[in-house]
Amino acid sequence: MSSGIDPYDHLCIFLNPDGTLTRFWTLPKKKANPIATNGEPVVSKDHTLNAEKKTHVRIYMPTIKLPPNDDTRIPIIIFYPFSNWYFSLWDTESNDRIASELACQVPAIVVSVDYRLAPENRLPAQYHDGVDAILWVREQALNPNGEQWIKDYGDISRCYLYGHGTGGNIAFFAALEATRMELEPLKIVGNIMNQPLFGGVVRTDSELQHSMDPLHPLCVQDLIWELSLPIGENRDHWYSNPIVEGPHTSAISKLGKCLVIGFGEDFMFDRHQEFITLLMRHEVQIEALFHDSGFHAIDLAVPEWADAIVESVKDFIAEAENKPSKG
Repeated sequence: MSSGIDPYDHLCIFLNPDGTLTRFWTLPKKKANPIATNGEPVVSKDHTLNAEKKTHVRIYMPTIKLPPNDDTRIPIIIFYPFSNWYFSLWDTESNDRIASELACQVPAIVVSVDYRLAPENRLPAQYHDGVDAILWVREQALNPNGEQWIKDYGDISRCYLYGHGTGGNIAFFAALEATRMELEPLKIVGNIMNQPLFGGVVRTDSELQHSMDPLHPLCVQDLIWELSLPIGENRDHWYSNPIVEGPHTSAISKLGKCLVIGFGEDFMFDRHQEFITLLMRHEVQIEALFHDSGFHAIDLAVPEWADAIVESVKDFIAEAENKPSKG
């Protein structure tokens, strides 16, 4: 049955004849601020991740006084922002606020990743970019001329992958790929997936219940996957539906500790439950944090929820490192 919604209009995009998108929706941008001239608690700077792919990272560093030595090094969070696959948020005010709060509150060095967008670059391009960011962090730490904040203050033996929405999907698959790589001395201690975006051909109860979700009605969810999956694949491809057996399955049991965050009124709720069951079946150490209310990506719209999730991430990292949180 037709919803009467044009998903392209809903997303403010137009599909061009050459397969690219024209994106009409814009959000306020935020430039990096590498020097705390007014006592800012966090500074940031941009780097090119891969010039050929036109990808970037923005590094966030808390301005707490840390002498550059091994005893005071802080963890590194590699952060994959929300995008719905087609729209970049990495240099927007909303993403800057989230990354800055993570850096300040944990505290940690946060490496926010500007990965490629669909449909110009379909999956698994975003997973490759996610792994590129991990390798970039390792290279900065080991290279005598590497990024100074990482070299002086970051502890690459305490890295965490954190993704939001589609970024949560990327964090999962990047973490799986990392289990197959020799990354020492870099270690991924934990993986944080905040409302990770998954899908499937057969509708779940929560998808049907929220089929007319104001932000993500079913037809929009379907279009997002149609634009991002490899051409010819449906939503039961393992990129969308990790429950399906695929080349990723054998690596799941090798994942480090995971935190999965979800909301009871999210259309993804049932898929998140299935995902948690998948991780448990493979004996992954997992912490699941679900809130009774709240819609998909509520933390992008409601600052109080953004702050609450930052606090949950802080607690997870403190627990993973067996340190008391000072929340």
